[in-house]
Amino acid sequence: MRILVIEDESKIGDYLKKGLEEAGYTISLCRNGLDGYHCAISEYFDLIILDVMLPDMNGWQILEKIRLNNSNIPVMFLTAKDSLEDKINGLGSGADDYLVKPFAFAELLARVKTLLRRGTKQLQSDILAVDTLKLDIAKRRASREQLKLHLTNKEFSLLELLVRHQGEVLTRAFIASQVWDMNFDSDTNVIDVAIRRLRAKVDDPFSMKLIHTVRGMGYKLDTEA
Repeated sequence: MRILVIEDESKIGDYLKKGLEEAGYTISLCRNGLDGYHCAISEYFDLIILDVMLPDMNGWQILEKIRLNNSNIPVMFLTAKDSLEDKINGLGSGADDYLVKPFAFAELLARVKTLLRRGTKQLQSDILAVDTLKLDIAKRRASREQLKLHLTNKEFSLLELLVRHQGEVLTRAFIASQVWDMNFDSDTNVIDVAIRRLRAKVDDPFSMKLIHTVRGMGYKLDTEA
């Protein structure tokens, strides 16, 4: 599980990174809002832990932009802003949890586990659909506009990954690790070739294109580029 921590207080950020890594998670730590936002939209994470008062871009702005990007990634606010109004605003703006500083690490860890379980359950569905594209996960069948798509096993796995993360930009390295269970070598074009073959079946016969290249970042599947 990958967690992004966006926290400008060095001691708290380092404390969170160390504690969560010891709990078995992979942590990326950003120390200002702008870096945190770019990291959130350019890489895949299972959870974001987000401070409110940040340099460059505050937590409210980051969360708003993440949600506008159609991302349903769980977000926990971790902040010293402890008024009832702040909590209501935080949860109302699309946050999944709101924890006030100072905090007990055991409580934070319990909340992290709950959010990750919730996120996993949301992703697990037998039937996935984006526009006219439908995937039957149990039967490993795909169709678009009620026409059967003849996909190889790897093509189906790649399409499933893109659909489950609709609207999120997936890097080539992440795709390689999830579909091929391999470390990404920048000298190989296996991901680009696989995407090209998948597009030929999923997009080329239809007017609306779903698979989009995000230059310098990776690929995403969505109804809008």
